[in-house]
Amino acid sequence: MEYLNEALKLMVVGMATVFAILLIVIYLGKALIAVVNKYVPEEVQPAHAAAAAGKPAPIPPHAMAAIAAAVSVITKGKGKVAKVEPIK
Repeated sequence: MEYLNEALKLMVVGMATVFAILLIVIYLGKALIAVVNKYVPEEVQPAHAAAAAGKPAPIPPHAMAAIAAAVSVITKGKGKVAKVEPIK
């Protein structure tokens, strides 16, 4: 019984230590994120990339035909492609 009590004490001390270290890691991580967000400037996009960001590139006709054919095969002719947009 003596060994069981010592084992339980050791387990509680170990778990408390791990919990405390994890809390320290969490709060240090949050502090690091706050410091980096405050003092490190954001990357500036070039003017041509910023202008192109609002307008998606047109889809090539052969890609559009392949998409329409795939939808037709999967839906057995019941589906229709109305609009294709790139995922952001």
